[in-house]
Amino acid sequence: MNLRKNLFSKLFIAAAVMSLMVSCSKSRDYTNSSRATGWKMNSKEGGFQYNPKAKEQETGPGLVFIEGGTFTMGRVQDDPMHDWNNSPNQQHVQSFYMDETEVTNLMYLEYLDWIKQVFPPSDEQYRRIYDGAVPDTLVWRNRLGYNEVMTNNYLRHPAYANYPVVGVSWVQAVEFSNWRSDRVNELILEEEGFTSRGARYDVEPGQTFNTQTYLNAPTMTYGGNDSIARGGKRSESLMKRNEDSTNLYVQRKDGLLLPAYRLPTEAEWEYAALGLVGLRNYNVYRGRKKYPWDGQYTRSGKRRTRGDQLANFKQGDGDYGGIAGWSDDGADITAEIKSYEPNDFGLYDMAGNVAEWVADVYRPIVDDEFNDFNYYRGNIYTKNAIGEDGTVKVVTADSIVYDTLSNGKIVARNLPGEIYQVPVDENETYLRTNFSDADNRDYRDGDKRSTRYYQSFSSEEDDNLDDSKRMYNSPMHRVTAGDSLSNDGLNRQYDKSSTRTTLIDNQVRVYKGGSWRDRDYWLDPAQRRYFPQDMATDYIGFRNAMSRVGSKSQKNKRPRH
Repeated sequence: MNLRKNLFSKLFIAAAVMSLMVSCSKSRDYTNSSRATGWKMNSKEGGFQYNPKAKEQETGPGLVFIEGGTFTMGRVQDDPMHDWNNSPNQQHVQSFYMDETEVTNLMYLEYLDWIKQVFPPSDEQYRRIYDGAVPDTLVWRNRLGYNEVMTNNYLRHPAYANYPVVGVSWVQAVEFSNWRSDRVNELILEEEGFTSRGARYDVEPGQTFNTQTYLNAPTMTYGGNDSIARGGKRSESLMKRNEDSTNLYVQRKDGLLLPAYRLPTEAEWEYAALGLVGLRNYNVYRGRKKYPWDGQYTRSGKRRTRGDQLANFKQGDGDYGGIAGWSDDGADITAEIKSYEPNDFGLYDMAGNVAEWVADVYRPIVDDEFNDFNYYRGNIYTKNAIGEDGTVKVVTADSIVYDTLSNGKIVARNLPGEIYQVPVDENETYLRTNFSDADNRDYRDGDKRSTRYYQSFSSEEDDNLDDSKRMYNSPMHRVTAGDSLSNDGLNRQYDKSSTRTTLIDNQVRVYKGGSWRDRDYWLDPAQRRYFPQDMATDYIGFRNAMSRVGSKSQKNKRPRH
């Protein structure tokens, strides 16, 4: 009886195993198929194509990775006056990348050389492009000082090649960032075999590469010269195997092109400067930091470097670098990059040397009650301009738009090869709860509804609000083209009003960090000041940042419980 039961059990198990094997042999292999439809992906016959080899974002040239996190933004130490300009508030910043050092004269000269090659200033049609990009070297002049050696040499002499660039306005810094984004992505496409080898050296003024044009209208890249945009060996092999032109160009879903270089936001800059990662125990900070380095003093406490200054700043009245033979900081004006130790994120000169432009429009408060995630004031939402034929409108050599700044400097708003941008309209804002206007620079602080004069029951349009009743009664200098005795044909109208009460408006930007001209009070990363976006000084420079797409960390970490 037992023998019969054992035999029956063995037969039952064998049958079950066989049926399982048969069912498995009939099941579909979804390894390379869609989890949504079961369709095979990257099929030669067609269907959805994607890049299975795409990994996490690569670090762009000159950048270091900054892992995001939560921190206290604002001044947290030595604030007896409780200045409301930088009251402490808690913010969270997403992971991003930031330049290891400030942008140098050498880096900026490469930008100027490219402009001169592509848009020669000898051609009257392009002269203003180059003129608008050149830094203001006259910022070094002082009515009671002899600084002509810096005026004549600081930007271009090789002795200053690795010194931070100055004399650059916020507007010029943004244009440099845009240029850098395009040149980096242009090289990536060439090295990956999509565009012609060496094409970046032979482009004509109307055939420049722009990242957004390539992504949105690839056939219009390089002035519509498809032999360049699809001239690489990899593109040639794709054309032989695929008649569909959609997949002959790199798309955003391929993960090959990098996000744009840009100016960091104020929250990003302050978070990166503090480098609180060095004071972390699991998910808690051990303490607070007054400077980008540990400790409460500006001098090193390490045995080998004890007494050395940790940044380039003004020691006191008439003391920019100590006495000869025993220099405190090794510099009297700016210092060469990497002259001092980096902070815990690996960033150099986040205090001293030069102060730095950030992206934000200045306001006396940080409105953390409305937002505490990736805080930024300055959003102006735009979209691609569409022509009558339904395609995007690309700037040509004959259609460059120039802006005249308040100081009379003329800069190109866009360059040939870029896509015209227009403000978003009702098609994007209708019934939205997260934004309702294109321009949000003065949202909740400075818009007409924020003024004490606003009446919601008024029958008049808000646009008719008298100039004297603006929220910020700042000077209004005007420069217009027209009848003028000026040689350049500009009519400069300086605001001579004696009733102005502030310099704050939507055209002033925040700059952070102390400089070679500042006392140590300004070395605290929480300190914030502002300056007109179209003006420059001898103590403000900048560095670029780049957003990170994908995971928060570069390492596989598990949450701590």
